[in-house]
Amino acid sequence: MVRPILLSSVALLAPAVVHAQYSQVKEYLGSSFFDDWNFYNNYDNLTSGNVFYVSSSTAGKDQLAYINDAGNAIMRVDNTTKVAVGGNRNSVRISTKDHFTVGSLWITDMVHVPYGCSVWPAFWSSAVDWPSGGEIDTFEGVNQVTMNQMALHTANGCTHSPNAVQTSTLVNSTDCSTAANGNQGCVVTTPTTSSYGAGFAADGGGMFVTEFASSGISIWFFNASRSSIPSVLQGNASSVDTSSLGTPTANWPSSNCTIAEFFQPQALVFDITLCGEFAGNGNVFSETCTGVCYDDWVIGSPSNYDNAYFEVQYVRVYGQSGELTVISGAPRSLGARTGLLLLVATAVGILFAL
Repeated sequence: MVRPILLSSVALLAPAVVHAQYSQVKEYLGSSFFDDWNFYNNYDNLTSGNVFYVSSSTAGKDQLAYINDAGNAIMRVDNTTKVAVGGNRNSVRISTKDHFTVGSLWITDMVHVPYGCSVWPAFWSSAVDWPSGGEIDTFEGVNQVTMNQMALHTANGCTHSPNAVQTSTLVNSTDCSTAANGNQGCVVTTPTTSSYGAGFAADGGGMFVTEFASSGISIWFFNASRSSIPSVLQGNASSVDTSSLGTPTANWPSSNCTIAEFFQPQALVFDITLCGEFAGNGNVFSETCTGVCYDDWVIGSPSNYDNAYFEVQYVRVYGQSGELTVISGAPRSLGARTGLLLLVATAVGILFAL
């Protein structure tokens, strides 16, 4: 795992983030939370993780995706089954049926996020065309790390600016290209241990706000002590003015990454995989865990995954007045790689949305 480097003090002299007013256009909440998501229903052939992402019916039957007594959405890794050698553990990956255009903002309030050795969870977004349409990682971590990572993944030419206006000084990498640094992306770490893992759970969770704007992409994190959450985000906020949110935790201004060039409408995604290209990487795994990722964890005691679950209060999407924000279904533009995969996925009755 690349160690963070400190941002130059020139960031303090950078121009202010452009502010905008957004109104709510979509809400995923309560008993209908899962209605407008597609369940992947396939093994993890995307990041080589040791999971099978189950269907909606299996997820409900096996209590891997359900609404709990508090009215919150639970998505979890199977923590009751002993997996045979060579097998995969069941998990969940869901993506929104709709895509959201540049000029949108999404908020998720989570009480608990997955963590533990071998565990690799994420809340993120991606275009149908990948990587040319871009990817925004709002929340991601692996194993026993203590801080959330935020990142962009794009085609060649997008970088994190040294003049970014953000509160985090922990910049892991600056080249967003999927062709650079083993597709690490341009990563900014959330500088608090309440942003991931046991610390997140102990603090009662937190709220992530992602702005997908022509002026740049910004992510805010507010921990669930609730005292840090701006009043505009309290309750069922029908509108959000980003000027009331303060300086974002991470910011990728368009000066170094022209948003219209590198990003297309985004679908939102929750997933939890195990081991795989990131969490199972030998050097990364050994930083916080012992043993062998698959041998000692995936096919080990099911209780290894008692903490491997999301508990989400809601996801809300906002758009700017007079703008088309919500595109129902997958946009028409498909790159050769994604178009072929969608065609194959359709043939077996699933939606493949990167």
